[in-house]
Amino acid sequence: MKQRKAEWDVVITPKRKWYSLNLNEVFRYKDLIILFVKRSFNSQYKQTVLGPMWFVINPLLTTFISTLIFGNIAGIQSDGIPYFLFYLVGYTLWNYFSTCVSTTSTTFTANSGIMGKVYFPRLTMPISSVLFAAINMLVIFAMSIITMIIYMFKGCSIHLTLYILLIPILMFQTAILGLGVGIIISSMTTKYRDLAILVSFGLNLWMYLTPVVYPISDLSPKFRTLILLNPMSAIVQNYKFALLGIGDMEIKYWIVSQLTTIVLFMIGVLTFNRVERTFMDTV
Repeated sequence: MKQRKAEWDVVITPKRKWYSLNLNEVFRYKDLIILFVKRSFNSQYKQTVLGPMWFVINPLLTTFISTLIFGNIAGIQSDGIPYFLFYLVGYTLWNYFSTCVSTTSTTFTANSGIMGKVYFPRLTMPISSVLFAAINMLVIFAMSIITMIIYMFKGCSIHLTLYILLIPILMFQTAILGLGVGIIISSMTTKYRDLAILVSFGLNLWMYLTPVVYPISDLSPKFRTLILLNPMSAIVQNYKFALLGIGDMEIKYWIVSQLTTIVLFMIGVLTFNRVERTFMDTV
């Protein structure tokens, strides 16, 4: 009597090549990604009085303080746009990027306990962090639209163009760039914990090298070119142009930014995949 051959739905094997991404497996675990997003939401707002209202309060406070310091005290120009709207729009994609980087940069160290007990594609964790950060970004985007409509009714000159259709692409690129930079740092912090301490400082410095709180038009031509070589600068500037119609659409530097995003993302995923095999020995 012939023995029936066993058939398995899932076969888990060791990764023999560090460049084996196996993204199909990550997609099969999409339910786990959603579960991680829900876990992040619940853990962040557990035992808080206002709960999800902090999604609205945080950007409002940040924008108000920036309006007071950079607009009223420092007197930085805003290309004719009301200060509050200018800073709210500027912080939309930058906050998304910085949150993606800061949360994904601690993926290995913060989740070493669960990673050492059960198998699942490790890349699902940083992806869930990016998706959770997208919730806050969409809330700020909605607040920007509402604020913009209010100022338009008050007679503020805001020029809408068809470039507004590019906003989803800019948001997606921000997510990919934040994910790439974050997992590069995450892969390195398994051995060098000092990098985790430097992340917040580095992001603050990076923000001032990005036209978030100042218009790109105020910069000298030489310094303007240097700033626009920063991959986030073209994203933020094009977002401001698409939504508010200020400055110029930086197509040339946006192409450079897109290429840089792809390179950083690929380096990040490959490095993450390589470190994943041995990180439990160093964390």
